[in-house]
Amino acid sequence: MRILLVEDDPTVRSFVLKGLKEAGHNVDQADNGKDGLYLAIGEKYDIIILDRMLPGGIDGLNILETLRGQKNNTPVLLLSALSDVDDRVDGLRAGGDDYVTKPFAFSELLARVEALGRRGHNESAPETSLTVGDLTLDLLSREVRRDGQKIDLQPREFRLLEFLVRHAGQVVTRTMLLEKVWDYHFDPQTNVIDVHVSRLRQKVDKPFETAIIHTVRNAGYILRPTQD
Repeated sequence: MRILLVEDDPTVRSFVLKGLKEAGHNVDQADNGKDGLYLAIGEKYDIIILDRMLPGGIDGLNILETLRGQKNNTPVLLLSALSDVDDRVDGLRAGGDDYVTKPFAFSELLARVEALGRRGHNESAPETSLTVGDLTLDLLSREVRRDGQKIDLQPREFRLLEFLVRHAGQVVTRTMLLEKVWDYHFDPQTNVIDVHVSRLRQKVDKPFETAIIHTVRNAGYILRPTQD
């Protein structure tokens, strides 16, 4: 499974990370709430392991409530040193699927993670298409249609549009696009994004009555789907 681990304690994080990788799972990690929220929203995971108390002004419950508010139902297992019944109830009511108190045995944590993974796989069918407004992306054939009309895109253009669609209604920053579409973890100081967005607009917006890709000044881009 692909797992996100958000834990600020380096000892606990290293311990859990090592065990999960040895069990054959792919793991991304964050040591603070801000980075944890960024990954949780921007990526797709089978399970999120989330420490309740995190630095950076965003704690585990904030992340959990944000995910559930966006209809993101990824199973979340909360880790916490807070072991009172009221604390556990608060975590579950906020949208947590399981709650493990510290200290814990890794074997129990792994069993709970894998149980949540089985439940998640049983509840969700594989994602094969994305639709927002009159725009549809077929993730298997890589075919794009708007208002029933086929649009031919290059592979990078498809990745760019897919990312915008997955974040429809949200401002997508230059940094997010560089990391998730171009796999850059630095700014190459080029206009590569502007060029590709311009090409995408020529194909997705120009032939149609209403534009759906918009520039947000000094912020990035946003895809606003047409209303039926």
